[in-house]
Amino acid sequence: MTSLVYLVRHGEATSEAEDPRRPLTAEGRQEVTRIAEHLGRLRLPVQRIVHSGKLRAQQTAEILARYLTPTSVEAVEGLAPLDDPARAVELIDAAPGPLMLVGHLPHLSRLASRLLGVDREVVAPLPGGGVLCLTHGEAGWQIGWLLTPALVGGT
Repeated sequence: MTSLVYLVRHGEATSEAEDPRRPLTAEGRQEVTRIAEHLGRLRLPVQRIVHSGKLRAQQTAEILARYLTPTSVEAVEGLAPLDDPARAVELIDAAPGPLMLVGHLPHLSRLASRLLGVDREVVAPLPGGGVLCLTHGEAGWQIGWLLTPALVGGT
């Protein structure tokens, strides 16, 4: 099991009325790029990036991968907005190194809550493009840090 997991909410996406595939908006791309550039400068260790397969999550994962150079970027089952977090926990448990999961609310909030052992959702305000780092040690999973597009600035 890895001791480092990054939970990333996809960037701002178009409405379903605009485009049923819900790609990232121009602002969403800019926010994710700012986050990715910042994480790249920090040389954030990421072995693998997985995403839900939904276009907005895939685009977010691809932008992050350009700056983080993981060994793989792929869609996996169990990361959709309403999926049970159990599948994601299995992915984390099987990961040999730092893992980044790109997904959606409320799934990410439920996953973080489950890992942290709390009864309520703990990252409901995670904005589009936001990254929550969780670390695992003797005391179990803990919040390492939270990075949002507003913290890295930009336009």
